[in-house]
Amino acid sequence: MSDAALSANASLSTWTELSGFDQLRAQAQRDGKAALPAVAKQFEALFTQMMLKSMRAASDSFGNALGDSDAGKAYRDLFDQQLSVSLAQGGKGLGIAQMLIRQLGGTATPTPAGTGAAIVTLGGTGAPATTSAADDPDGIGDPTRLPATPDQFQRRLANVVEAGRELGRSAMKWLPQDAQEFVRALAPYAQAAAQKLGLSVRTVLAQAALETQWGKHMPRNADGSTSFNLFGIKAGGSWNGSKVSVPTLEYEDGVAVRRHAQFRAYDSPAQSFKDYANLIASNPRYAAARGHGDDVRGFASALVRGGYATDPSYAEKISAVASSPQMRAALAALKNPAGGPNE
Repeated sequence: MSDAALSANASLSTWTELSGFDQLRAQAQRDGKAALPAVAKQFEALFTQMMLKSMRAASDSFGNALGDSDAGKAYRDLFDQQLSVSLAQGGKGLGIAQMLIRQLGGTATPTPAGTGAAIVTLGGTGAPATTSAADDPDGIGDPTRLPATPDQFQRRLANVVEAGRELGRSAMKWLPQDAQEFVRALAPYAQAAAQKLGLSVRTVLAQAALETQWGKHMPRNADGSTSFNLFGIKAGGSWNGSKVSVPTLEYEDGVAVRRHAQFRAYDSPAQSFKDYANLIASNPRYAAARGHGDDVRGFASALVRGGYATDPSYAEKISAVASSPQMRAALAALKNPAGGPNE
């Protein structure tokens, strides 16, 4: 493959990167067959995205899950878009790209000669596994064998979906399933931060819940692992620790704009809470935010005045999370006989 083709494929591996399409278009004009594999993978990514969107819509028809919100669904759609591209670019996918290549006169990626097996890597081991035709009658692990029946196609599809789920499970390290788990896991750290800042546990947890959609959306490292940045703290010039660069939504003169920014990265939620407490306690810009107790609105408004967030509705959103049924139920669950920190 030419250097131009490799550059185009690298750019096309991230759904937000559009420069690869210009390179791919130029390559197709010069040599259509050389560009065919990349085009076929893009078609498969589009098909996979449509499939995931239909599956999400079917799931949403049963009603919203605990903690669901428009913002959460938007982040979920971003994940699905990137997952579609990653499956088509790096994995065996659904086999659609290979089918298109053969039908349009290209050459599919061959199986290693003499082995009678396809080389696949699934799960977190990174080690190749050989799958024979007898062990894999549906051709799930072999992109050169197309599903012959609807049942075989559905089994291959189920395999791809499970591979995507496993990717998410291995990458996230820690992902609370609902608001109660989020509060239960983070309450000890929130209590320490709250005591240092003169705030209630509810206040601190509400801000973390807003920033991360109850722990489900934190800035990620390049390998997909979480940064544990629970408060959306950016990595300024004074930050000497690990960083992660991700797209973010900022407000300029009240208008939401998409930007790319660097955020601090931590090794654990405990580090995130400790750094957050140190920032609010030591930075004079946030002096007015300290000591508000359970006055969530007063605390959040002081944060906004200090420049913590550009969202003009930031204070109202923190207050809404703090007063939400999910937060009330989660805090009430902490007061059961099993023990846990109170507000």
